[in-house]
Amino acid sequence: MISSLTNTKVKRVRRLQAERRFRQRERQYVIEGTRWVADAVEQNVPIVELFITAVYQSQNPLLLNQPAILVSDEVMAAMSDVPSPPGVLAIVNIAPLPLPDQPTFLLILDAITTPGNLGTMLRTAAAAGVEGVLLAPGCVDAYNPKVLRGSMGAHFRLPVQALSWDEIGEVVGKMETWLAAIDGDTEYTAVNWQAPSALIIGNEANGAGDAARELATGQLTIPMHAATESLNAAIAAGVVLFEAARQRR
Repeated sequence: MISSLTNTKVKRVRRLQAERRFRQRERQYVIEGTRWVADAVEQNVPIVELFITAVYQSQNPLLLNQPAILVSDEVMAAMSDVPSPPGVLAIVNIAPLPLPDQPTFLLILDAITTPGNLGTMLRTAAAAGVEGVLLAPGCVDAYNPKVLRGSMGAHFRLPVQALSWDEIGEVVGKMETWLAAIDGDTEYTAVNWQAPSALIIGNEANGAGDAARELATGQLTIPMHAATESLNAAIAAGVVLFEAARQRR
């Protein structure tokens, strides 16, 4: 059992939790909790290292077919990113799913900086049948622990790729690309989402940048009561994506 906070493996997990550059360099990230770990096993995602406490091991025999490293409660608390550690966490490789050769339904996120918002949008995109999420420059790391918690396993089911604007333009090609904007001239329900389409959601505070506006072939809006200035970015994405999903069904 690992009981020392200075153990090399413990330090490595803590760095993967805390440092975006370290995650990118190592091409690995940390998942926590039974749901995430079981999801990884179910989706055949290779687990590099699995860490569990003795209490967790005694209460969850179904995971015992995975080689595990036993750690003390104190060590698990130090490695975990949540106030009440679930007793199990794992290191997995960063291996984004590939985008379709000819996508028909994409979500593009422009400088989304709030981890909770990004996690919610990934979860929503997966639920709405989006074929891929493209993270433009300025977005928070998709493997940030708070993003992972909010996404609820979307990374295992949905292509999520951080790309430059030039690369995004190549992926989008001739798709109709709609920018959600307060001053958009087309209601989101009037868009033909059955055509190959991409939705751009801009920064929570400042909206979309110049590159996003240049890429967009049209701007849509969500009608609201006059007293409401705007919607949270994740809520706006959900409203539009599920209208698109409704049409595409």
